[in-house]
Amino acid sequence: MEEADQGPKSPDFIPEVGEDAVNAVPCSPCMALTEEEQAELHSELAKVEDEIQTLSQVLAAKEKQVADLKRKLGINPLNEFKQNLSKGWNEVTTSTAYKKTSETLSQVGQKATTAFSSVGSAISRKLEDVRNTPTFKSFEEKVETLKTKMSPTPSTGDTEEVSESTPDGEPVAEHPEGTCPPDQKTH
Repeated sequence: MEEADQGPKSPDFIPEVGEDAVNAVPCSPCMALTEEEQAELHSELAKVEDEIQTLSQVLAAKEKQVADLKRKLGINPLNEFKQNLSKGWNEVTTSTAYKKTSETLSQVGQKATTAFSSVGSAISRKLEDVRNTPTFKSFEEKVETLKTKMSPTPSTGDTEEVSESTPDGEPVAEHPEGTCPPDQKTH
């Protein structure tokens, strides 16, 4: 099968930005450079690549040195995290925004305490006023009267009689040892 010409086709891949992309796509200014200029640019490119490699090696050596020093000092990742957290919290608490917010919240708290206190005392005064009204006093007297009527009066009877009887008022029959009343069974 032959494909019909449908105009310009898009490339199957898009080169990534970096060295491969530069080599894959020829640029029009590169075509205008002389061989001498191209050789100079290639030389400069090689130098920069060597510097990058050297800097990477130096960085790796410095990172190893830092790790050795931390190990010798007893600094582990958890301690380092704690120090960073402490330092960050210290920076937050010393910030102007934190101080202003803290002061505002403190003032709001004081105002709320004052408001609750005044509401509490107003409620107490209102309850005292209600307690002093004739209706409440009448109700209180009725409750007191009902309370005295309902409470049992101590009897002047024989205490032995009470202790020897059941709640129904029937006397407790004594049973000889080893025998049980007929309604109770041994387990």
